[in-house]
Amino acid sequence: MLAARASGVAMQQQVMARWLAQQGLELAAMQPVGGGCIHRAWQLDLRDGSRRFAKTNRAALLPVLEAEADGLAALSAAAALEPTAAPGPSIPEPLALAELEGEAVLLLSWLELGGGSQQGWQELGQGLARLHRAGLASSDGRFGWHQSNFIGSGPQHNSWRSSWASFFSEQRLGVQLQLAANAGRALPQAEALLEQVPHWLAGHQPEACLVHGDLWSGNAGLLRGGGSAVFDPAVYRADREVDLAMARLFGGFPAAFFEGYSQEWPLPAGHLQRVELYNLYHMLNHANLFGGGYWQQSAASIQALLRTWS
Repeated sequence: MLAARASGVAMQQQVMARWLAQQGLELAAMQPVGGGCIHRAWQLDLRDGSRRFAKTNRAALLPVLEAEADGLAALSAAAALEPTAAPGPSIPEPLALAELEGEAVLLLSWLELGGGSQQGWQELGQGLARLHRAGLASSDGRFGWHQSNFIGSGPQHNSWRSSWASFFSEQRLGVQLQLAANAGRALPQAEALLEQVPHWLAGHQPEACLVHGDLWSGNAGLLRGGGSAVFDPAVYRADREVDLAMARLFGGFPAAFFEGYSQEWPLPAGHLQRVELYNLYHMLNHANLFGGGYWQQSAASIQALLRTWS
């Protein structure tokens, strides 16, 4: 089995080398690296001493990689509009996208992750706040995105809405709850929740920021030697609080991150109450993708929200 796996990697390396050569790059070595929850992730060492990062998957998932490249480009464009000279988080550059012998491949610039200081996390929080604010320069006030994309490998619907309350209840919770029902996993009081969400959010009028959309601790980090980075986005225009809410899920970010964000752009009153509501979207998505205990967590969250907000 190990010999077969090594043979498969060697074959992939030959295919990758030919593709890179078409772009004027000479591959010296290729090795798998961690960090790919959905895709396979690779470190590509080039003959000139530089590195690239690649993601590969079956060809059917090329649209997922296309959406990731679109999101990275959008975040970079927003960062370029940031008016201050203060550093923001690094965003990997999508360099090339292709289907190679039955596999989808996305080539990205390399990020050398490995930092861990409290100051670094604080600066990441400050940088995210500046990125959120910079993205408003290109906003027309609507919520959504120019195309639907993906949250993990699940569908993320992004039809434009002028109302945040309508967008979140319909395009986020409504879609996920319908997917659950279609799979025979209708959750108790789901309809009651959907009826209430527009009322709960009616008094909250956020600006339509460009958000990362999938900001858990596995999709951000500090760089070796200083600086920070965000990657693997699921972008759309939304209440900026959705990024800060998700940053509390799945282990969460250090407190310094939230402190840094608040120093740069404080969140409005009531933001902590909205955390569980916004994170229900991600719980439901995980339930639809992975099943298991996420169904129980989603059901418990619905009950807690109905008790808390009533």
